[in-house]
Formats: sequence, C-alpha cells, structure tokens
Amino acid sequence: MNLPTESLLLRIYLGEADRFEHRPLYEAIVLKARETGLAGATVLRSSLGFGATSHLHTTKILRLSDDLPLVIEMVDSEEKINAFLPVLEPMMAGGLITLEKVRVVSYRGQISSRSD
Repeated sequence: MNLPTESLLLRIYLGEADRFEHRPLYEAIVLKARETGLAGATVLRSSLGFGATSHLHTTKILRLSDDLPLVIEMVDSEEKINAFLPVLEPMMAGGLITLEKVRVVSYRGQISSRSD
C-alpha cells in the first residue's frame, strides 16, 4: 500500500474505560479502521491527562485510575480519512477528534529476515 506524500493525521483522544458495543472503544476503532482499509493505527496509553470534564486521570499510586487517557493515531490519504470520519462519529460518546496535514516521508512494512 502506498500513502500519498501529502496525507492527513487523524488523532482521537479518549479514555481507557470508554466502550462501544460491549468492547473497549479503542479496540473497536482500530478494528473498524483495519476493516475499512486504512493504512494503519496506533494506540498510545498515557500516564496522566484530563479532558473536557477536567477530571484528572493518572497512574500515580495514590490516585490509581482505571480510565487512563488514550490517543489513537492514523495516517492515510485525505479521501480515506474523510470517508472514515462518518464511521467514527457514532462510536464516540465523548472525547476529542483532530485532523492535521502531514508529509509522509516513508511508509513500508518490514519483512522479517528470521528463518523460523
């Protein structure tokens, strides 16, 4: 799969405890992105953050949270990202979705050189 040099970065901020149809929302989003043919998705887990409610989520021992902040990032062509947004929107009860233009320098899969 090739990515155009001028692409879009879709970034989704949500909580670890967010759900969609009885599964973690981050998992549902990544699986839907794969199903729709996006180039890839990465879920990043944070140790500290807050959102629209200003409630602090942290990994500190005294305030152990089971709802840590997550960020999902996806890069693909503007057309594919824009086509994914209407699929994504009904999945999101809260959170933040951002878009920004990015320049793709390299995108290639690594072929394993192991001989298992």
